[in-house]
Amino acid sequence: MSRRILFIHGLASSGKYKMADQLRILVKGAEVLSPDIPAEPSEALPFLEKICREENPDLIVGHSLGGFWAQKLRGRRKALVNPTFHIAEFLRPRIGEMQYLSPRADGAESFVISGRMCDEFQALEDREFDSLGEEEKALTLAFFAEDDETVRQGPEFALHYGKAGISYPGRHQPVFPEMKKYIVPAILEFCNWQ
Repeated sequence: MSRRILFIHGLASSGKYKMADQLRILVKGAEVLSPDIPAEPSEALPFLEKICREENPDLIVGHSLGGFWAQKLRGRRKALVNPTFHIAEFLRPRIGEMQYLSPRADGAESFVISGRMCDEFQALEDREFDSLGEEEKALTLAFFAEDDETVRQGPEFALHYGKAGISYPGRHQPVFPEMKKYIVPAILEFCNWQ
C-alpha cells in the first residue's frame, strides 16, 4: 500500500526543512511531498489546495505555520506539530524583511512581512475554527512540545477540537529522537499504518 504524505513547513522555511527527511526515514515506504510554500497567504492556501486535489495525500503533516495551513485543508487526515493559530499577532512586530532559514527551490533568500500580509492572516484566523464538525476533529491529531519557546497553543486546540493534543518533551523544532520516539509512532497508529 502506498503512503503519500504532504509535509507543510513553517514560517521562513522551505520544502528542504529537515522534518521532511525525518518523515522519509521514519515512515517506511512513504512518499513525502515537501514543496516550498508561498509566503503570501493569498497564494499559500490555493497552492496547497491544488496539491491536495492533484496528489491526494493520505496524510498532511504541518509544522508551526504549516499546522495553521494543514488544519485549513478540511476533510483530510492531518497531524499538526506545534501549530500556530495566531500568526498575524506573531508577525506584526516583525514587519520588514525576514531571511529564509533553509534553501528554497527558487533561490529566494528572504521575503517581506507587510501590514497587508498580517491583515490577510488575521482575516483567515477570524474564521479559523468555523464549521469544525466532529468528522474534521476526528481527522486531526496534534502534538505540543512541553518546552516550546515559540508558540503554546495546546489549550486552544483542546478548546476547539474537544480533545487534548499529544504532549512530548522538546522544543518548537522537533529533533530526530523526538520524531522517532513520540511523533511518528503516534502518527502511524493514528493512520493505522502499523
